[in-house]
Parts: sequence; structure tokens; C-alpha cells
Amino acid sequence: MSLVEIKPPAFPVLLDLRYATADNLTGAPIYHRAACFLNPEAADLLHKAIALAGQMQLRLKVFDAFRPTEAAWALWNHTPDPTFLADPRKGSPHSRGAAVDVTLVDADGEDLDMGTGFDAFTPLAFHGTLEITPEQQANRALLLGIMTAAGWDFYRNEWWHYQLFQPRRYPLLSDAAAGTLLMAPSGVM
Repeated sequence: MSLVEIKPPAFPVLLDLRYATADNLTGAPIYHRAACFLNPEAADLLHKAIALAGQMQLRLKVFDAFRPTEAAWALWNHTPDPTFLADPRKGSPHSRGAAVDVTLVDADGEDLDMGTGFDAFTPLAFHGTLEITPEQQANRALLLGIMTAAGWDFYRNEWWHYQLFQPRRYPLLSDAAAGTLLMAPSGVM
């Protein structure tokens, strides 16, 4: 299966690919380069979500999408918490190119306040938490509405995570199988 690269101008999103930087839960880059990919079905749904957000003068910011199995293992080895990370032995929608981690930004490029940051592994990140302000709840509900109206399913423990329905119909992909060159060359990292 070939993946679709998610980048402007074809996809008018902001990219903040955290696993290509040290600004992630491990404190070190996981990806060798900053690039973003989805499988074709997910890419089509992302186009729909972009259009819906645009009607409200909002844009999507993408934190992560396709996550090679090697990256899933790196994250799991650092933080083996099944509440927030898929066990790589079972596979993740991300490792199938079938999930995207996003937030909303306003017309000035400022993030809407969602109550926590990306990859905040805490119950405050749950969609249904009542421990955030009404404005933060409304912002999460807006993101949820946009993404579900575009055809995405959501993960209840992470306000930023959206995936295809029945993602397991797609194969798990390593970096080599996907041809994305996200991971460090052999022997480096």
C-alpha cells in the first residue's frame, strides 16, 4: 500500500510533527526526518476535515499521522502504557497509516485551548473529562464535531487522536515497507 504525503499546498494544514523533534514524551527525536503520511482513505477524510474547519475560519495542525512500527516500539519501550499507547505486538492505527493526531488553530495560527497539550498522558486528556474549563470543553467538542462529521472515529482517552473505523483492515507497516524514510538510517539513533 502506498501512503499519501500530507503537506501543503495539497493539504493546507500546519505541521508540528513532534516525533521528529525532542518535544515529545521521550525527550528525543523518534523520526529521522519531519514528514507526514496517511493511507489514501485517511487522506481523503483529512481533506474533508480541512474543508469543514475552513468553513469556520479554522485550520488543523497535525502532530503525527503514520507511525512506522519501529517508532511504535520506541514509544512503547519508553512508556509502555496501554491507556495511551497501542501495544506494538497488537498494532496501532497509526502504524497502518489510519490515524492522525490533530488540534485546531485560529485564523492567526494560534492553537485553540484544549486543556492539555498533545501527548499529555493524564485523565485530563480524556474526551469526557469535566475537569477542564467550559471553553476548553467547547474547543474539544468543536474538534470532535469536525473530525467525526468528516468521517473519523475517535479514541476516548486522547482528545487529539482520530482514526478510521475498523483500521485493522489495513496492514501494519514498517518504515521500509512504507518507503517513508522516517526512521534513522540503520545503525544511527
